[in-house]
Parts: sequence; structure tokens; C-alpha cells
Amino acid sequence: MNPHIEQNAAITRRQLFGRSAVGLGTAAIASLLNRDTNAASTYAGAGRVGGLPALPHFAPQAKRVIYLFMNGAPTHADLFDYKPALKAMHGQPVPESYLAGKRFSTMTGNATGKLMLAPVEPFRQYGESGAWVSDFMPHTAGVADDLCFIKSMHTEAVNHAPAITFFLTGSEMPGRPTMGAWLTYGLGSETDELPAFTVMTSISKDTSCGQIFYDFYWGSGFLPSRFQGVKFRGGGDPVLYLSSPDGMSREVRRGLLDDLAKLNEMQYEELGDPEIATRISQYEMAYKMQASVPELTDISQEPAHILDMYGPSVRERGTFAYNCLMARRLAERGVPFVQLMHAGWDQHNSITTELYNQCRDTDQPSAALVRDLKQRGMLEDTLVIWGGEFGRTPFIQGDINNRPRWGRDHHPYAFTIWMAGGGIKSGITYGESDDLAMNVAKDPVHVHDFQATLLYLLGIDHERLTFKHQGRRYRLTDVHGKVVRGVLA
Repeated sequence: MNPHIEQNAAITRRQLFGRSAVGLGTAAIASLLNRDTNAASTYAGAGRVGGLPALPHFAPQAKRVIYLFMNGAPTHADLFDYKPALKAMHGQPVPESYLAGKRFSTMTGNATGKLMLAPVEPFRQYGESGAWVSDFMPHTAGVADDLCFIKSMHTEAVNHAPAITFFLTGSEMPGRPTMGAWLTYGLGSETDELPAFTVMTSISKDTSCGQIFYDFYWGSGFLPSRFQGVKFRGGGDPVLYLSSPDGMSREVRRGLLDDLAKLNEMQYEELGDPEIATRISQYEMAYKMQASVPELTDISQEPAHILDMYGPSVRERGTFAYNCLMARRLAERGVPFVQLMHAGWDQHNSITTELYNQCRDTDQPSAALVRDLKQRGMLEDTLVIWGGEFGRTPFIQGDINNRPRWGRDHHPYAFTIWMAGGGIKSGITYGESDDLAMNVAKDPVHVHDFQATLLYLLGIDHERLTFKHQGRRYRLTDVHGKVVRGVLA
């Protein structure tokens, strides 16, 4: 073998054979799933599957993440960021001083002369924290004291795919690992029966403003592809190619995998390509998932009051409510990163119609997930995140005299997300936008700051989790980011 290839291969032949002496099939399972109990640090515990020996860097406050990503960008001005001045200025031109140096999407272009749009529904204060929440979100309002609202988020991207990619990878350009891939690479998992990084997507019925779910939203980038997210589907087999062909028993499949492992090892010896390791690991994980996934997706034993808590669509596969319940079940079974993506928030001309549908489909399940985790004692070490790629303009897109077609354009300069559990301070609002919800006025939180904080809660120094690619060491936060201490419990 070429010494250079051998040095750079993710798994060497010595490692491959050294982890087991009872046959290549078993050795392949152990090494290709990166199982190494010696790699578990003091903080991670002895049961960790995979991960880097040096991680976590310090005691984590969160063991797992459930990211409720709202594709299309929810409108902060209508949901969480209450601004009386916005109501008072309804129908008036946006002050020019608020627009200096601002770049908007091509649908807005020059924002001069655009008219301010008041919130569609009224806001009220909730809980001991007094959090302002719109009537659009009554269930989220009910758990306001468990949440931390960050109202000073800001980003650079003004279009959906680059902005989503920026949140999930630290770069607007596709090709870098997503945060789920980074965490799987760095921390491994608590289970080898299910993928460490799982993804589910959904969209509200009859919406006209859906977003495309690109595979690179859960990709592994330049990391070995075994760290990419595994997508659970809303119909058919939960995972593609999981079922064996008709007439193939478990015993026959086991023998087939062992034989394939031998062939792949021969190819690995010749080429030294770490993706061969990925190929075997995918076969092995699929074999285990044939037993674990049916149990995971069988919700018949869930109590009726739990199902009712998630809402009427929880029994329908592929809905956001069903996916939220699956997220809790995955977290219970040791899956460390669950990414739910729900599209339909891109309301350029449907803020008075489709926003109601979006909130109806997502409000109750999101709040139920927080309640469910809390009553099981899991919220304290599960980090739940809710938010989109940017916000929406406080001024109108469209004709203010045609209310059924009111809309708002993309807005990266100030928007709101919320977080709960996993070391986050509950019942607080961090940061502020200005009086028109246009720009950050206090305690700005950039996307890289958000990423650094997420890693910190999982026991990772964001500057030290790196991967060398094409001569440079990359990290999730690129060369930026600082931990937002004000949101930590």
C-alpha cells in the first residue's frame, strides 16, 4: 500500500484486525462503527460508542440535542418580538435611518418607502417570566417559563439555502459538515442500535410556501460519510433500503454481510479508502436497525394522554407532531442529535392565511416536546432549539390595502429563536431588537456565537474541535464565534 494513503486512512488495517480476533465481520462492526470504550473520557462515561479520545473537553450540561428547524424563516415580529411602536406606525413608511447599509432580497430591493406592518395577532405576557408571545402560539406561551428567548439573533445571508447552510455548517456554501456530523464525529453516541444523527422533515398541508430539503442540510461534508445524518421518511419504510428482500432471513443476511465484509477488506487493503469503512458500517447499521426501528416507530404503547398532548396529527406519519414524538423516543434510546425540519414559513404574500396553518401544525407539538421531556426528567440534559434561518421584515411586502395578500420578506438583521433545557437558563429573554424589530439593539448573537454556545453546552471548546482538510484545520464556527454566557444556567 502507498504509505501516504495508509497514513491518511481513517482506519488502518492494524486497527481493523486488532479490535477483534473472531472474524472480519465482527471486526468490521466494531471498527467501522468506531466503537472504542477506551475513547470515552471521564465526562462521557464508559458506554460511549465512538467519538474522539479527548472529547468532551469539560463536563457537558447537555447529552443530546433536538433541533426544531423552521425552514422558510418564521416572522419574529408576529410571533415573539412584541413592539408597540410597530403597531403605532402601521401603514407609515419605514424611517430611512433604519435602512442605512441594509441589503434585502431581490423581492424587496430598495426598501425605501416600504410601509410598516403591525403584528397580525395581539401579544400577551405569560408566566412568571412575563414573556411576550403572540396569540399565534398559545401552547408555546404555556411553557414560556421553561424557555430562553434570544431576540438578538442576526446573520449575513438573505436567501434561504445559504442561510440554512450557514446555520447548520458555519458556511453559506455547501460542502462543510453539518453540526450533527461534527457532534457525531467528536462525541460518538450512547447507542450502536440507531444512527447517532437522525433527520426528519415535514411540511404543512396545502401550503404554497414550502422549501426544498437539500441532502447537504444533514451531510458530512469532508468528514467520512458515516457521520452524515440518516433520514427517517414519512411514508413506506422509515429508512430507505432497510428491509431485506423477500425470502431472506436474518441468518442469511448475517452471512451475506460477513462475506461482503471480507470482499470490502480486500478492496480496503488495496486502496486504503476510508469510505470503504463507511460502506461496511452502513450495512451493519442497517442490519441492527431492522430490529431497532420497528420498536422505535411503534407508538401503540404510548399513553393516550401523551399522544393527545402532541396534538391530533401525531398519529399520522410524516407530520411535525409525529416527528416531535419520534424525536423524544430517539432521545430516550440514546440518539444524541435529532434534526427536525419543517417547511412552509416563507410567507411573502400569505402572512394572514398560511401563518395560521404553520402555527397550528407546529405550536402544540413543540410545546408538548418540552413538556414531555421535562416530565420524564430528560429536559435538564436535552437541549431543544426552535428557530429558522432568519426573520421577516417588519415592513410589508405587497399592497397594504389587500389584507389577504399581506406578506413579509426575508430579514437577517434581527430575529428570534428559543432554546430550552440542556444547561440553558429558563424563563428569560436575552438580547433586544430596536423599537421596530428591525436591527439588534442589545446583546447581539451571531450564528457563530449560537454554534459556539451549542458546542459549549455539550462539553466542547468550539476552537478545539477541528478536522484537517486540504491542508487547513476547519471547525464548525470557522474562525469566529464566542460562547453566549448570558443564556447559560
